Amino acid sequence: MEDLRYAPIGVFDSGVGGLTVAREIVRQIPGERILYFGDTARVPYGSKSQDTIIRFSRQIVHFLQTKGVKAVVVACNTASALALETIAPEMDIPVIGVVIPGARVAAESTKNGKVGVIATKSTVDSGLYTRVITEMDPSVQVYSKACPLFVPLVEEGWLSDPVTVEVARRYLEPLLETGIDTLVMGCTHYPLLRDTLAQVLGEQVLLINPAYETARELKHLLEREDLINDGACMPEDPENMHSFYVSDAADKFREFANSILPFWVDRAKLIGIDEY
Repeated sequence: MEDLRYAPIGVFDSGVGGLTVAREIVRQIPGERILYFGDTARVPYGSKSQDTIIRFSRQIVHFLQTKGVKAVVVACNTASALALETIAPEMDIPVIGVVIPGARVAAESTKNGKVGVIATKSTVDSGLYTRVITEMDPSVQVYSKACPLFVPLVEEGWLSDPVTVEVARRYLEPLLETGIDTLVMGCTHYPLLRDTLAQVLGEQVLLINPAYETARELKHLLEREDLINDGACMPEDPENMHSFYVSDAADKFREFANSILPFWVDRAKLIGIDEY
């Protein structure tokens, strides 16, 4: 029987945003192999219905399981908010999303009890961040704001463009007026805008990166389940450790991946996700 410790971790997102989660996993648990799927043919998820997100997530999880992953990270806030509670009980391997780790740290970090959440419309409408944060600390007030233009700006590579700064200002000023001292970047694309967001928010607002917190939680989960890779079975070439799959635009995905990951991605394989 294959030792599950040496199996890869499945990571999926609607597109390239989940690469911020993959990047944190590589930094914090360098012995682990990642098998990443970006649903680039059907991005964005943020404007789609819950039924559609659940269907897409089931297909992707099925694909990842055919590749023998030992755990799944739903590296997409929208899928974490709308599909995780449905698909997790259907799986026989551990699965975590990005909402709860970020929400927990926000609840623990705020000093004045006022937390902002920026996310896609679907994530905001789900109310999951508000529910999780207030379950952890009922005294916290949560102010949410959908920021739909951030994803296309990130994917266009306009991370600190004057247009992006102006859009950020328009989105964030109403949140600043509420007096928040903590802001959750509730979409995996948003950490790539961290410098721009910090410029608009100022030093008085702490930025929470759920990608970082999710990688920490994954490490604890793997240790708890005795699934952590002890490094005894590592490929000689670290660039061959990880695999990347997409449903469309493989070259564009690879170009983006190579702009943010700490290693080179030679190729992303194109698959027909509807077959799963």
